[in-house]
Amino acid sequence: MAIHVMDEANRCLGCKKPRCQEGCPIHTNIPEVIRLLKAGKLNDAGWMLFENNPLTTVCSIVCNHEKQCEGHCIRGIKDVPVHFSVIENYISTTYANQMVKGPAKSNGRKCAIIGAGPAGLTIAIILARYGYGVTIFDSRDKIGGVLRYGIPDFRLPDAVLDDFAYRHLELKGIQFRPNTYIGSAITIDDLFRDGFQSVFVGAGLWKPNKLNIKGESLGHVTYAINYLASPGAFRLGERIMVIGTGNSAMDCARTAVRHGARNVTCVNLTDVITASQYESSYAQLEGVEFLMNKVTKEIRDDGVILADSELDENNRPRAIPGTEKLYPCTGVIIAISQGAESNLVTTTKGIDTTGKGLLTVDEDGHTSRPGVFAAGDATSGARTVVEAVANGKRVAEAMHEYMQSLPMPVFTDYPDAPVVEHIDAAVHAEQIIG
Repeated sequence: MAIHVMDEANRCLGCKKPRCQEGCPIHTNIPEVIRLLKAGKLNDAGWMLFENNPLTTVCSIVCNHEKQCEGHCIRGIKDVPVHFSVIENYISTTYANQMVKGPAKSNGRKCAIIGAGPAGLTIAIILARYGYGVTIFDSRDKIGGVLRYGIPDFRLPDAVLDDFAYRHLELKGIQFRPNTYIGSAITIDDLFRDGFQSVFVGAGLWKPNKLNIKGESLGHVTYAINYLASPGAFRLGERIMVIGTGNSAMDCARTAVRHGARNVTCVNLTDVITASQYESSYAQLEGVEFLMNKVTKEIRDDGVILADSELDENNRPRAIPGTEKLYPCTGVIIAISQGAESNLVTTTKGIDTTGKGLLTVDEDGHTSRPGVFAAGDATSGARTVVEAVANGKRVAEAMHEYMQSLPMPVFTDYPDAPVVEHIDAAVHAEQIIG
């Protein structure tokens, strides 16, 4: 590994105007990180990576490198680009073991993070560095959001997220309240009542988009976001059809192969696969087949009715009448993206949304309600992990500026209440019995 990493590092030209850095949504100083590694300063390189991107161990694995840093590498014009993903992963995972520093000194203020996805985790870490008391609320039992429940373990092992939770949350004093859905028993108003001076909403997109066709409610049909969260819970048989060709569809198809499917086919409206070339090539290598230019008309117990498609006068795909055919399958996964759920917003006054249920924000993440911020999928629809991190960094600074403009919180309820350090169980029982 070390030889391979240094081989890649030595291929870097150290450009004065690094195209790779320009292609990175979070503007990682790639030439300097590589220079530090080559100089034998691995810990300095690791520190630089984590200061710029708290999710560097994750991004080194799941980023779309072919369109970002590596896709902009000048070597890639006539040769193979420098694979910075390999270098970043080696440095970040090695340096992570050195991260044992405890929480920063408290500044007396606290904030709430709704959603433990990439944007929420980024903001939590940055604000904890400033000394805020941070509590993360999530409807799931572990941190990660789409990273854990929307990306297969063979692409992003849970161990990476578990180590992240230890290094960044537990050691930094960040509290995590799992299995807590904000917008149900607890609302945003409750958070402000309990002393949180600002609230970040990064709940993500967990409501599957529907095809709205006959057969969508049958027992052998599911949606990508539900399947990826717990693939072992489904019994879809050996012949599976995935509707869609995005990255989530590739994850579903490759997961199905790993869970016993003998034949997996992805169906697409047009002749363009929307997943990255990296992901689609792995799917093809693993035996996934593709049916292009097909409209899904109906799902039946024994298969799916597909029709050939053509582009209409508005350049939109439409079914060609008379071309309908039954394609046999034992299970169907619908992977045509996700939308926002509305409970959190409908239980909170003063937060504007778009027609699609996404939160309306300015460039720094301010919503229409003072003290409430948002970023990531909840505001822009499904985007990449590194884009969520980049947005999170910007919003974290805006939240910091906002909270610093507020007076220090003063707790006046029951100021003279005595503190009971210990309750003797036997004495307490006697008091109750009388």
